[in-house]
Amino acid sequence: MNKVFLGTVAAFGLATTAGATELRLSHQWSDNDVRHKVAQMVADEVAAADVDLDIKIFGSQSLFKAREQYIPLSRGQLDMTVLPLSYAGGQQPAYNLTLMPGLVKNHDHAARLTDSPFMDELEKIMAGDDVMVLVHGYLAGGFAGKDGCATSPEELEGKQTRAAGKAFEQMLAGAGASIASMASSEIYNAMQTGVLDAANTSSSSFVSYRIYEQVACYTPPGDYALWFMYQPLLMNKTTFEGLTPEQQDALIAASEKAQAFYLDEAKAEDGNSREVFAEAGVEIDDMTEAEFKAWQKLAAETSYKEFAASTPDGQKLLDLALAVE
Repeated sequence: MNKVFLGTVAAFGLATTAGATELRLSHQWSDNDVRHKVAQMVADEVAAADVDLDIKIFGSQSLFKAREQYIPLSRGQLDMTVLPLSYAGGQQPAYNLTLMPGLVKNHDHAARLTDSPFMDELEKIMAGDDVMVLVHGYLAGGFAGKDGCATSPEELEGKQTRAAGKAFEQMLAGAGASIASMASSEIYNAMQTGVLDAANTSSSSFVSYRIYEQVACYTPPGDYALWFMYQPLLMNKTTFEGLTPEQQDALIAASEKAQAFYLDEAKAEDGNSREVFAEAGVEIDDMTEAEFKAWQKLAAETSYKEFAASTPDGQKLLDLALAVE
């Protein structure tokens, strides 16, 4: 069989090469990132199953820009992607619930959330866009303060703060913080120059951008954390349904293995951030249940209220998420 040549990104989709079906998977991260490792595990496991299915990974935004992957996926121009689902909140406002303060308290809770009626409803919305989930996964984050801790709402009052996501900005503004919007890569310099007093971002970003060199106190994810971001491995549904039963089974088996790995690695990233900050002499201040509930109460008055008012079926979806213990 002649190799199919696709000359433009718009033509990318399911292809067949040398008798094997080839899937194209896009993501924004480097090869050492956990999300790439999840994708690579799926690709490797499928290859080992020997079902004439190859997954070619395009990392570091080499195929599509980070926030421009969902629409090509839904149109079948892209087969698979690892994507923070909230990036597609402009297309489906319900997805903004996957980056919402206080909906997830820890990784085990996140795992229960992905196996709940709440996720069933989100997957129905995805199916309407011809998208399906292969691997569920949440990554967590924390808070850090330049001159003190940032664990409770009272500690953020009057502070210049960077938050990861619009809903978090709404909640922190409700706590009396001033909001400075910037990429995680800009936090270090902003703290160094006095622009920022506190910041909220992912565990991995806190470590990779060496924020421990600029802060006095760190609140890592532990039994309680506010910041969780849903970042699944997605696939075009029609493409999946076009595979042979053997290929589908191999893909599902690989995805189940990768999902267990993803959860373990997400917990490990949090533990690593705790160790790195402690070794750098930064005070570690874990969030208590009372502090978590105080933030959740504030979120209900700000972020949740705004989401419910602006999103079709927003209150129903919010209630489904909050119902997961």
